[in-house]
Formats: sequence, structure tokens, C-alpha cells
Amino acid sequence: IIWILSALSMAVGAFAALMQNNIKRILAYSSIGNMGFVLVGLAAGTAEGLASVLVYLAIYMVMTAGTFGIVMCMRRNGHALEQISDLSGLSRTSPAMAYALALLMFSMSGIPPLAGFFSKLLVFQAAVGAGLYGLAVFGVLTSVVAAYYYLRIIKVMFFDEPVEPYEEGMPFMRRAIIALSVVFICVFIFSPSPIVEISRDAVSVFFHAG
Repeated sequence: IIWILSALSMAVGAFAALMQNNIKRILAYSSIGNMGFVLVGLAAGTAEGLASVLVYLAIYMVMTAGTFGIVMCMRRNGHALEQISDLSGLSRTSPAMAYALALLMFSMSGIPPLAGFFSKLLVFQAAVGAGLYGLAVFGVLTSVVAAYYYLRIIKVMFFDEPVEPYEEGMPFMRRAIIALSVVFICVFIFSPSPIVEISRDAVSVFFHAG
């Protein structure tokens, strides 16, 4: 049953978001898809699978916090960002925000060697190790589909004509969340071992206790 729920979640998350132009709805459907990837690790039913779930959740929460932090702090005439088109030319009107969001989008789309790629690789390896080859292949395919709407956002920010700049000023806490998310993604490229080892140790304790 878990693998069926996983496949459905990945499919809904990937294909439903393709028809959206509202940035928050895209992120909402993205969350559904990401939960599908989490279920891939659970479906494996192994220590490796559970460890991959912990790693995936940790990375996903950081990426989501950073992405929503950026989206929520962008306001124009008192109104929050709504459509993908609102990000047009952001690289020229707010370069720092554009590059931060681009990094997070690349990571969420699973572009190597970013953290998002590594998290998906772990759950797919766990699935293959458990003999769930079909689920792993399906996950890779839906991940490719999902990459389209992440890369579409990047295209709009860097290649479309700029629109009216966003209002200046951002709460310190949101700045901190965005900065920490970006730093985490960058550091993970060079040092993924700590979070992986912590996850494996946690799973080992769980299995030993059981």
C-alpha cells in the first residue's frame, strides 16, 4: 500500500503543478510530490530506507523554509507574490534574492551535486536495494517532470523582462532563515556525511531498541 501511495503522491505533485502559475500552489503541489519521495524510503522497509527518509526530511524542510521565506518576504504595493510572472527579471531588480531562490530551486529539482539531488539519490538507492525497481524508475521520471516547473521559475527570474521592483526591507528572522538555508545547501555539497551518519545512527538505535 505504501508504494501505491508513494507513486500517486509523486504523480499528483509533478503533473498537477505543471498546470499552475500561482507560485504558492506550485509549492503546495511540490510538497505533495516530496512526500511521495519520502514514502519511497518507507516502502523499502529497511534500515537504509528509514535513514534515507530522515535525510530527505531534513533537507526538504531546510529547502522549503528558505523558499517560503523568500516568497513571503516579497511584497509589491503591500501585496505578496502570487504568480510566477511576478518574478520576471528578478535577477536584475533583486540579484541576491534571485540567486538564493535559484539555488533552492536547483536543489529542489534534484540537480547534482546539490542537497536535493543527494536526498533523492538515497531514497532511490534504498528502493533499488529492496527490489522496488519500478517505483524507483517511476520516481526518477516524476522527478524529471517536476524539474520543469522549478526550472521555469529560474527562467522567468533570469531571462524575462523585469517588472516593478519589490519593496525594500525584510524581517531579520526571515533573512536569517533564507541565509541559513542557502548556507546549508552549499555546505552539504562538500560535507554530506554528518547528517547521513546522524540519520543512520538514529535508525540503528531504533532497530536495536526494537
